[in-house]
Amino acid sequence: MHETIVVTGTYEPLSLDEIDRSITLLPIRGQGLVLNSLVDVLRLDPSVDVEARAPDGVQDDVSIRGSTFEQTLVLLNGQRLDDVQSGHHDMDIPVPVDAVSRIEVLRGSGSTMYGSDAVGGAINVITDPPETTELRLRTSVGNFGSNEQQGSLSGIFGSLDEQLSFSRDFSSGFMPDRDYRNLQLASSTHYVTAWGASDLTLAYMDHPFGANQFYGDYPSWENTKTWFAGFRQALGKKTSASFAYRRHSDLFVLFRDQPAIYANHHHDESFQAAVRRNENLFTNTELHFGVEALHESIVSTNISDGLEGPALGIHARSRAAVYAALDFRALKRFSLSLSAREEVYRDFSAEFNPTAAAGYWLSPRVKLRASASRAFRVPSYTDLYYEDPANLGNPNLRPERAWSYEGGVDWNPSQRWRGEVTVFQRNVRDGIDYWRASPADLWQALNIDNLHFTGIESSLRLTLSHSQTVDFRYSWLRGTQDTVPLGETKYTFNYPIHSGEVVWQATLASRVVVRTRIAALDRRSASAYALWDVNAAYTPGRVHPFLQMSNLTNTSYQELQGIAMPGRTVMGGVELVVRKR
Repeated sequence: MHETIVVTGTYEPLSLDEIDRSITLLPIRGQGLVLNSLVDVLRLDPSVDVEARAPDGVQDDVSIRGSTFEQTLVLLNGQRLDDVQSGHHDMDIPVPVDAVSRIEVLRGSGSTMYGSDAVGGAINVITDPPETTELRLRTSVGNFGSNEQQGSLSGIFGSLDEQLSFSRDFSSGFMPDRDYRNLQLASSTHYVTAWGASDLTLAYMDHPFGANQFYGDYPSWENTKTWFAGFRQALGKKTSASFAYRRHSDLFVLFRDQPAIYANHHHDESFQAAVRRNENLFTNTELHFGVEALHESIVSTNISDGLEGPALGIHARSRAAVYAALDFRALKRFSLSLSAREEVYRDFSAEFNPTAAAGYWLSPRVKLRASASRAFRVPSYTDLYYEDPANLGNPNLRPERAWSYEGGVDWNPSQRWRGEVTVFQRNVRDGIDYWRASPADLWQALNIDNLHFTGIESSLRLTLSHSQTVDFRYSWLRGTQDTVPLGETKYTFNYPIHSGEVVWQATLASRVVVRTRIAALDRRSASAYALWDVNAAYTPGRVHPFLQMSNLTNTSYQELQGIAMPGRTVMGGVELVVRKR
């Protein structure tokens, strides 16, 4: 039986059965014809709430276990993609779907391992080396004036693996001023030397889109761009070093045809570096330790009534951290992990974030697990300094801090069945959100003293045959606060109380791959709705026709209040695959 290995939420690669935290693994490689974007993949986990403003990942907020979008950390191969301007841009992931092997989702606090922002959890997008030398080209068309082109070229040359990929999406929009274009280019290089593996990722994204309703009832337009370079080098079997650079720009125009009335232009950069090492202390006991550093900066200007001035202004900040983790595990019997991280930032202020996680096997088929962890988030520059006719930041905001607790059971009675149930609680101090007393007032950024979230997650997979599976997933969530008076908050209480789905995937007659998903969601601040998606592809040979259908019932719904989502969407196309013999 093939063992599933994960690298998120752990200091070394472990099998999914041995992980003591709540991890969801979402495979992508080989399934590109039955999904259209990374957002489609994340929707397969009901604990991950995708709050989209448009299809195809145009601009999405993502939360885990009822966190805000700012409290979810996005990673690319374990390196941070978070945006210091605003978490609205954290999902500007510059690599195409064809470049991605899988997504791993850590449900629960991750600040001990990853630092700031991982309050609700972390999403790790992973690009593994290619498995074969091949060329893939894909094109498709659909309603709403949509057309897409994607391609990748992969090569294996002894100790060197290389993959080049691109993606271009275009739509004239399902309503006025909701057109978009998305260009992604990426290169992934894997090289093995006498020292160990070297991995280099280079990526670029250009993303202009109509933003009608995104930030009020204005005919707005926005263009975001992302540049990313990440490098990791193994230094023997016990040590590794990594470095990454990310640059992001955001041009926002309030009135698309009259940019001189109001426009913001933000440029931010981040540099990150880490050195990690592990030591085998005793039998079944390992020590992991390391140091990390992060520097972030922003230059932000505004045009209002033809006059240029500062928007968020010019700012920079740095953080440094040291961590250590002690890991003991007797395979299929007992495991215990104790870890802690000290992070220094903002004039030597410090955050200490410990985590304890344990697992115990009642039998070869039943495992109990539990964990407790602390997390924090430093306010974004939008939280601190943003100001427009509808919103007002607060330079006196305090960092968010949270304790998370969870307990769960994993059940694997046979190769046909696999299930899990997790109960969790997160207590947040100084949560950051925008509040207003009435619709006539400004949204003002503030700290909420006490927030409490309690939830249940459950999943069950039935493997009907080697080519057919059915997944049942459900999550329940309840949030309370005891600080904010009468009025409304902008993001905190937009979470889904109930979220469930059924996903069936099969390969029929060894030729046709089919995936269908029926999902129902009941948000605290909106009416419940259900969505039905169906995707199918013919996979033998070199030419693969495919069909992707979303929202088949043509449901009217909103994932963010006041922002309409498209109705029934149909895309059809063909893929050409040429492999080296």
